[in-house]
Amino acid sequence: MRRYYGGCDIGSTTGKAVIFDDNGLVASALILSKVDPVETSERVLAEVCDRVPGLNSIRDLAYLVGTGYGRNEVPAARENISEITCHAVGAHFCDPGVRTLIDIGGQDMKAIALNDDGSVREFAMNDKCAAGTGRFYEAMSRTFEMSLEAFSDLSLRARSVIPVSSQCSVFAETEVVSLISRRNPPPDIAAGIQAAVAKRVFSLARRVGVQPKVTVTGGCAKNRGLLKTLPGILRVEIVPLAIDPQLMGAVGAAVLARRRAAS
Repeated sequence: MRRYYGGCDIGSTTGKAVIFDDNGLVASALILSKVDPVETSERVLAEVCDRVPGLNSIRDLAYLVGTGYGRNEVPAARENISEITCHAVGAHFCDPGVRTLIDIGGQDMKAIALNDDGSVREFAMNDKCAAGTGRFYEAMSRTFEMSLEAFSDLSLRARSVIPVSSQCSVFAETEVVSLISRRNPPPDIAAGIQAAVAKRVFSLARRVGVQPKVTVTGGCAKNRGLLKTLPGILRVEIVPLAIDPQLMGAVGAAVLARRRAAS
């Protein structure tokens, strides 16, 4: 009989769920988070189960692990595990050579140093300020009156970099509005924003040590402007993962679920 294992990552802006079997990833789902994290978990798990033929409900899973800030609000989970551990396990599953992980989510940023087995050696976290997180990029895209995806590409057309000096997300938004009003080229301003975020990443990452291979997870890993800027600031190549980096917490949770079910 085929067995299935689930991972559910309830974040501040999105809910993610993945299903594994004994051979690997079978299905995934991602939705915008609801106000109630329980509702988010129920909806995203129902959606991912619908994508697996023969899997009628989450009750048919051999094991389910919850993670993310809402990990304690996944009613069906057999176990709740920190997103730091799950992102590390997920990245190691995708690429066992990863030694440094930058996780940039909706409202926090983490730098994680991995051991050879994918366990967490050390981590540093910035959850006191929204600068450089998904919420920050959402605010910047609204300031430029474009979609988040369009803003992530804007700096790729820059001819120079206009520095954005403010470290606070609120002050940075005010500074950017001022730069736009003075008719500076939007791509050059966007390049300055990406450079400012990359420097925040570097400041956090050096606390745990930047060791190759380095990868980025979380929703901001899809920001193409940031991914182009980071290697120059970190002075190291950023390696992509074979699975959607925004799903990495859920992937790690599912890998751990499969291990728990086997033990």
